[in-house]
Amino acid sequence: MSERLRKLWNIFSYGDKVLIIINADPDSIASALTLRRLLWRRIQSSAIVYINEIKRPDNLALVRLLKIPLSKFKNIDSSQFTKMAIVDSQPSHHEIFSRFQYDVIIDHHPVNEGLEAPFIDIHPEYGANSSLMTEYLRAAKIRPSSTLASALFYAIKVDTHNFERETSEEDVKAFRYLFSYANKNLVRKIELSEMTLDSISYYKLALSQMKIKNRKRIYAHLGKVTSPDMCVLIADFFMRIHDISWSIVSGIHNGKLIVVLRNDGYRKDAGKLADAAFAHLGPAGGHKAMARAEIPLKNLKAILKTTDDQIIEKFIRRQIEGKPLGPDISVPIS
Repeated sequence: MSERLRKLWNIFSYGDKVLIIINADPDSIASALTLRRLLWRRIQSSAIVYINEIKRPDNLALVRLLKIPLSKFKNIDSSQFTKMAIVDSQPSHHEIFSRFQYDVIIDHHPVNEGLEAPFIDIHPEYGANSSLMTEYLRAAKIRPSSTLASALFYAIKVDTHNFERETSEEDVKAFRYLFSYANKNLVRKIELSEMTLDSISYYKLALSQMKIKNRKRIYAHLGKVTSPDMCVLIADFFMRIHDISWSIVSGIHNGKLIVVLRNDGYRKDAGKLADAAFAHLGPAGGHKAMARAEIPLKNLKAILKTTDDQIIEKFIRRQIEGKPLGPDISVPIS
């Protein structure tokens, strides 16, 4: 790790202004904060910008309680920066990401082809990118502040689902190290901020619309949603039901069909399933226990006569169950 840290530092000079771009969630926020700390006093300035809408109550609580300095991407002039970094993601993961050439890419998702950057460090075996960033901190002999430690600590809890999902020994080591520095009471407040009055209606809709297949798979299509995070929250909620091994929740947002997949992690691979079922239509992939697809509605028009909710719901089930309406895809889901 010391060698990787040296190579990372060598990318930058004191006169650099660094833009760190993320799709804001606990892991990316904590990772960006850590990179910013690693570069402190080694560059002129840095800024963290996010491309998505932060609407999940726990994510809003994270930013508010820890006073994390974030800026919306649309409010920043990227031409004013001399270096670009992306953490907890890769350029192909979003159209906005793909617009830029990066100097640094640090991630834990499966490696996408065609990556180019002076510094690339990707470890899919890690359950959380924050675990990897914690290793950089330790290699730099930087003791994290309570704020930074709390952000990293919470991010590891979230991305490993309290170590119930795929994890590595490195995740455990990072979590144990951060335990001494994190403000656990503050982390608990963030964890309890899961629901708002506005989100309750989506839970009601999901419960009324859900379809259970073979007593182990739940499907729910929410129609138009105010944020893709609602699909994530409800997919995670359904996984709490006894005997359910798969949860597939979808919704429409900003002209895209969002499909969120969750499973119990036992001899399953949500990432491969999402890729096989939907990648021919839009970005799709993820980890063994959690994955996502984002399909532009215009790409569905060649397959579906209409994009009303019932047709879309049927389309998703057929793709997942290996009876696709599109290309010949057959994916084992058991």
